[in-house]
Amino acid sequence: MFKTLLVGLDGSHDSEAAIPVAADIARRYDALVVLCHVEERVVGKGGPQPIRDVETIQAGIQARAKELSDQGIATKVEWGASILGGPAQVLEQIADRLKAELIVVGRKGRSQIVAVAVGSVTDRLLHVSERCVLAVPPPESR
Repeated sequence: MFKTLLVGLDGSHDSEAAIPVAADIARRYDALVVLCHVEERVVGKGGPQPIRDVETIQAGIQARAKELSDQGIATKVEWGASILGGPAQVLEQIADRLKAELIVVGRKGRSQIVAVAVGSVTDRLLHVSERCVLAVPPPESR
């Protein structure tokens, strides 16, 4: 059923909750897990600047990819970049290119009021994606 799973990660604890769920699905279907971080940038003096410490996030994602690979799960890492809040669209473009059947993302543990008022990458992804999106709640809310 699933050959390729795209896991969207932002370096947060909540986003990493998607990894074991994707790993379980990958084991069941012998699927490829693609761990993906879309670097968000803001335009400032000297051009676009990253919002977060990208090197630390990338090192963490590489370590998680190695853990999955050591468990016998086919794993790949992808990087993307967006300017002015477009990571959901970038994830969708990467999923299109990889022909991923499922996108797995962590959901922040926010109240519905905050989610509606502020929005999130997961919320936007649910609206723009043409494929199945699995939003995994944070561990403390399960």
